[in-house]
Amino acid sequence: MSKTSNLTDQDYKDGQVLLFDKPLEWSSFQLVNKVRWLIRKNLNIKKIKVGHAGTLDPLATGLMIICTGKFTKRIHEFMGQEKEYTGTVMLGGTTPSYDLETEVNETFSIDHITEDAVYAFAKAYQGTIQQRPPVFSALKKDGKRLYEFARAGEAVEVPTREITIYDFEITRIAMPEVDFRVRCSKGTYIRSLAYDMGRGLDSGAHLIALKRTKIGDYSVDNAQDIVTFENSFTAQYNS
Repeated sequence: MSKTSNLTDQDYKDGQVLLFDKPLEWSSFQLVNKVRWLIRKNLNIKKIKVGHAGTLDPLATGLMIICTGKFTKRIHEFMGQEKEYTGTVMLGGTTPSYDLETEVNETFSIDHITEDAVYAFAKAYQGTIQQRPPVFSALKKDGKRLYEFARAGEAVEVPTREITIYDFEITRIAMPEVDFRVRCSKGTYIRSLAYDMGRGLDSGAHLIALKRTKIGDYSVDNAQDIVTFENSFTAQYNS
């Protein structure tokens, strides 16, 4: 990949793969729109295709692959690759969204949970499994987003789907918090993993932090933030 400060309007039209570290509380849609706007504004392009290869929730940070121009046709290649995440699960309470988007709606004891039990759950929660996505998600049922049902207070049956957890490592336990690193297939919901951890430990749990660190061979260590990308145009003009 070229340095963004050296790219021309034709470079972006021909196609670029850009790595970004998505800011906390930004939607994936917001980040794509900002990138598209900066390219159009600074290079005087009236129209250019820009898309991302995999959504991140607003409360998650980390790697997003954004493709421009002709490379938007390659997005499906990146979406099918395995992902790696790090994050933190809070034991002892559930939320309807399985994360901090909604308030805790039920609390549970964690007195019985040992570190060995946490490690045992992570070991068992690997391989090909059936996972139920959160009802607060953008998946569609009957032509309607699941989160639309959830926010309207309508009950909806969410079917399970097959995913693969390649590696699930517990990196820190400081009750009630549990840090982890996970490698997984396309379609895995880490919020559901957190919820399942709570149930598997005869308690409750929800996700309080999440960062996507890898998509295939691409790493967040090589990603730029949106401010750096914006400043790259200034650097180009001043060089």
